[in-house]
Amino acid sequence: MARDTEPEKWSPTELADFQATQLVKLVRAVVPANTFWTQKFATAGVDPDSIRSLADLPRIPLTTKDELVSDQIENLPYGTNLTYAATGYSRLHQTSGTTTGQPLRWLDTPDSWNWMLDCWSTIYRLLGLQPDDRLCFPFSFGPFLGFWAGFEGAVRHGNLCLAAGGMSSEARLKMILDNRVTWLGCTPTYALRLAEVAALQGIDVSRSSVRALLVAGEPGGSIPSVRNRIESVWGARVFDHWGMTELGPLATECEDDPGNLTINESACIPEIIDPNTGLASVDGRGELVITNLGRTGSPVFRYRTGDLVQADPAAHPSGRAWLRLRGGILGRTDDMLIVRGNNVFPSSIEAVVREFPEVAEFRIVAARVREMTHIRLELEPHPAADSTRLVELITSAIKQRLQFHAEVMLVPSGSLPRFEMKARRLVREP
Repeated sequence: MARDTEPEKWSPTELADFQATQLVKLVRAVVPANTFWTQKFATAGVDPDSIRSLADLPRIPLTTKDELVSDQIENLPYGTNLTYAATGYSRLHQTSGTTTGQPLRWLDTPDSWNWMLDCWSTIYRLLGLQPDDRLCFPFSFGPFLGFWAGFEGAVRHGNLCLAAGGMSSEARLKMILDNRVTWLGCTPTYALRLAEVAALQGIDVSRSSVRALLVAGEPGGSIPSVRNRIESVWGARVFDHWGMTELGPLATECEDDPGNLTINESACIPEIIDPNTGLASVDGRGELVITNLGRTGSPVFRYRTGDLVQADPAAHPSGRAWLRLRGGILGRTDDMLIVRGNNVFPSSIEAVVREFPEVAEFRIVAARVREMTHIRLELEPHPAADSTRLVELITSAIKQRLQFHAEVMLVPSGSLPRFEMKARRLVREP
C-alpha cells in the first residue's frame, strides 16, 4: 500500500522504512562525492556501505558546529561539505556568527531549497494556515536564513505574503495594520518590540487583524511567561518553530498541541543524547542531535545542536508518530551558567523576568567575582511603569525559583539594545 502524501499521517512502520531508505540513499550520494563526509567516515573507520538501516546510525560519529566552522576557515570560503561542483548551488545563507567570530556559510542547490519549501508546506499544514491568511515577515531578509524559506513556502502555498525588510518598526506596524495581516513571522523579542512601538503610538494591537504569531530564533516561544505576554499584548495565538541554518526548518508547534514542538521526522532523524557522554539518553532528556535527509548538496549527519530537550512519551493528540518535545527547547548547553552550584539557563531567568509586565527590556551580565559566577540583572522598565518595588520583587522571585541571589538593578529607559534578529541578552564579563 502506498504511503499517504502527507507524511505526518504515516504509521511508525512507514516512517521507519522511509527514514532507513533515505539514510542509505543519502550516504551513497555523499560518499565519496563530498570531501568533508568522506574524510569524516574514513577517520572514524566507518565503511559507508555498512550503513544499511537505522540501527547503523549510531556508528556514524557525532558532528559539531566547531568542526564545520574550522573546515570553512581552512577551506575558504565554503568549506568542503559540498556534494556537487560550485555551479550546482544557487542559494547562500549564513549564521550571525560563532564564538570564533566567523559566520557559518551554507550553500543550497535548487533541489535542496525545494526540500526546504516542502518542509515549510508541512509546517503550514500543522499550523492550520488558511487560504485567506495574510502573512508579514518583519525580518531583515539579509544573508541570514531566518524566514527566507518560510516566506517563499507561504508564497508557494498561495497566501499573500509581505516582506518587511529594510523598514523601521513604525513602517512595519503600519504595513501590518493597513494590509490587515493575520500572521506575523518574527523572533519573540521582536514581537514584543513591535507591540512596544504600537503602545508608544497609542495603538492597541490586540484589536488588530493579527490572529497568530509564528516565532523562532530564540527560546522565548517555549517559555510560558514570554508566550503569555506576547499573546496578551497581541490578542493572538503564539506558535513556536525550530530550525537551524545548517539543518533547515524541522520542528513546529502544532495547532492541536500547544506548548510542545513536533519534529518533522520525514525530513530528518532526531536523537536525544546525554550531552556529557554522547550516548543515547536513558530518560528522553538531553541534547537534540539531527541527521537531515533531504539536503543532499550540503547535508549533516548526527549534528549536535546544543539544544536541550525532553521527549514527551505521550501520544500526540492527532496520533502522529513523530517525536514531540515537551515544552519545546528548554535551554542550550553552551549558555548554561553555574551559580552557587546551581545549573542556570538564561531562559530560566527570562521566564521569571517576563512575568513582570513593567519590564520593557533586560540584560543578564555574568561576571567572575572571587572565582565564582556573579549575575547582574539589568532591568529597563516601561516609561509609564511604577517600578518602585520592581527590583525587590524580581530579586525575591529569582531567589525563590532559581535558588540564587542576583544583583538586580534598574537602568534608564531606552538604554538597553533592541533586537530584530536573535536577541543577545547574555553578556559574559571576564
